[in-house]
Amino acid sequence: MSLKYKCKLCGTCCHEVPGDYVKRIPLYPNEVDHLIEIAKDRDIEFKVIEDLVFPDVKNEKILVLTYRIRLNNKTQGCPFYNEVSGCTVHDTKPLACQAYPLSLKRIDAFNFEISIDPLCNFVIQNYKKLEDLDIEKLKKVFKEEYPKAEKFYRKNKKLIFKIRKLEVTSKIEIPRQVSLDEFNQYLEKWDRQDISVK
Repeated sequence: MSLKYKCKLCGTCCHEVPGDYVKRIPLYPNEVDHLIEIAKDRDIEFKVIEDLVFPDVKNEKILVLTYRIRLNNKTQGCPFYNEVSGCTVHDTKPLACQAYPLSLKRIDAFNFEISIDPLCNFVIQNYKKLEDLDIEKLKKVFKEEYPKAEKFYRKNKKLIFKIRKLEVTSKIEIPRQVSLDEFNQYLEKWDRQDISVK
């Protein structure tokens, strides 16, 4: 198969999607720090919101594994996107962006799978060619993106493993059932702690 993914610089992946769907551009804490520095240097307004979090009832902390870019600005898009040149942080963009249009689909709090974003214009234009491909052919179509998606997947798995290890060693305690009211109270009152892995 000669089909190869090439970004069309359309910005679909960098902007909010109309409707009830909430776009997630997940960032690890170190990626947030890096983008904050770039935003300061360029005088760009850059906001993030906590994304994947766990309440630690033992230490009364919110454990933050990932953040996501807030897309509630004038353009409803990533502030690093430019209509002419595309991503202006291309060389150091977050792992989620490097893997796109492959993304991690959250199955539940502890499990993910690699999927293809159906909103990507390349995917829309080549849907018929892509829909029946096996994994080996998909790896060829997304030659540069697939290894990044795997790295992204492994990093998320390491983060979950770290959380579970902290639980098993009784350093943290994450409730398996918590009401929305309780969770909102935790979010209001407790300090945050970033959880990172290499």
